[in-house]
Amino acid sequence: MNQTEFAALLCSRLCHDLMSPVGALNNGVELLADENDPEMRDRVIELIGESAAATANKLKFFRLAFGAGGGFGAEIDTGEARAALAGLFGPDRRVELGWMVEEARLPKDAVKLLLNLALIAGDALVRGGKLDVGAERREGEVELVIRAEGPRLILDPAIRATLEGVDGGEGEGEPRAAGALLARQLAAAQGGAIRFSAPGETVAMIGATLSA
Repeated sequence: MNQTEFAALLCSRLCHDLMSPVGALNNGVELLADENDPEMRDRVIELIGESAAATANKLKFFRLAFGAGGGFGAEIDTGEARAALAGLFGPDRRVELGWMVEEARLPKDAVKLLLNLALIAGDALVRGGKLDVGAERREGEVELVIRAEGPRLILDPAIRATLEGVDGGEGEGEPRAAGALLARQLAAAQGGAIRFSAPGETVAMIGATLSA
């Protein structure tokens, strides 16, 4: 896959994920224009606010995970990454975030990889659960670990194959694989590889060790 195709894949993923909250915003504004009942108007305004917050949270996350969020320096404030994840996996997603990163700053590509792996693991929690995100800087390397646990966990085999570097596998050319492709490229660029625990019904772990 060339860079143009990869960029198009990322754009498709962004559009797919933003379509729902932006569409809800549009529908809410249309309903508000035609609604005269005070109670219904209040409810519509509440729904518009929720959709606007969801859109803003997704944009904030994607800016860090996919774009040039955090500026053009070599490192990113990990607090910003934590806030982006917390906004993405809020109460409506029924995902509890456990943040186990003591470093105040980490290399930009390490943070981007951490966010993409967390997105993949969080999406696998189809009925909610716990998402633990950890990172540690050691001499000459950065260790990343993601643990997802919930009543039902489904990690798309195509996503896993993409992360493991199975070129041309099922799903690689689809928007759902954009984050997995980016994660694989980020890991390879830093001399690392992505590791998985044995598949399980309720628990999954994803990790990577990168050159610092």
